[in-house]
Amino acid sequence: MKIQAIGLMSGTSLDGLDLCFAAFEKQNSWHFEILKAETLPYPENWEEKLRNSIHLSSEELLALHSEYGFYLGQKVQEFISNHQLKDIDLISSHGHTVFHQPQRNFTLQIGDGRAVKIETGLPVVYDFRSQDVLMGGNGAPLVPIGDELLFPQYDACLNLGGFSNISLQQNQQRIAFDIAPFNIVLNRLAQKFDKKFDENGDIARKGHINENLLTKLNSLDFYGQPHPKSLGIEWCTEFVFPLLENLAAEDVMATFTEHVAHQISHVIHQYGLQNILCTGGGTYNTFLIEKIRAKTESDIIIPEQAIIDYKEALIFGFMGILRMNNEINVLSSATGSTADHSSGLIV
Repeated sequence: MKIQAIGLMSGTSLDGLDLCFAAFEKQNSWHFEILKAETLPYPENWEEKLRNSIHLSSEELLALHSEYGFYLGQKVQEFISNHQLKDIDLISSHGHTVFHQPQRNFTLQIGDGRAVKIETGLPVVYDFRSQDVLMGGNGAPLVPIGDELLFPQYDACLNLGGFSNISLQQNQQRIAFDIAPFNIVLNRLAQKFDKKFDENGDIARKGHINENLLTKLNSLDFYGQPHPKSLGIEWCTEFVFPLLENLAAEDVMATFTEHVAHQISHVIHQYGLQNILCTGGGTYNTFLIEKIRAKTESDIIIPEQAIIDYKEALIFGFMGILRMNNEINVLSSATGSTADHSSGLIV
């Protein structure tokens, strides 16, 4: 039986709202087809609201949670109308992460799913992370269930977004973890050149590696910790951004790109990975991809554009379907929670 869902994803790098309408079917294994997908860049006022949400009072944040939910619902309704989409079984929304502090038992993705339901009239699944955090997990990464069931032909799936993360099979179970911050840092540095991001890694390519900074970055405690583990903007604010102050931005970008390539290639060697599917906006950073390929002999596979851009939104759509069927959609081996579980609030 074919089930059709719209998955919504808003990443920490704030490059826009990803919408992915896809069909899923289970025979012996799961199969999918992306039917329509697009990224809606945030208007300046919304980008500002989301970027500053971490500084809001509790009342202002609750108001934004509702407002952003209605915004998501309106964008989904426009997406449905513009493309004349039919036979939509559900909407599955990740929301936008404001706080992520699993060590204190909370994570917050704003965008009230009830508001999305009010705008669209369709069933909605949202808030996928909170239950996992309450069960002692990191609440991240969540996409490994999709990697395992939708992309089983690869040794590993590497996502290059605001943070770089990986999921892979080890000892008959799926493990996953954040590797290092990525676009969350580079995009902030690119703003110094009046750019939203460093296209192709061209700015970083002009810089010189600062060996002292590289050593400090590679020495951060996080990299020596065992999985499962995850990163948030708070970690970057405390440990990364202070190291980058008062240095030439081009050199910092070159050094940080080298740092990320070093950490990713280290993981590839550590687990003996042969073929790695690479997705997320950072896949277009050819400078980083060149560096990873230079540091490893593994096959770094760049798929078709729809998979690069919309794999996360696709998988959140899939997670919503699993949740509706009360099937496992979060793997404890990836997040560190006490058990596999079916997560997400259903409206």
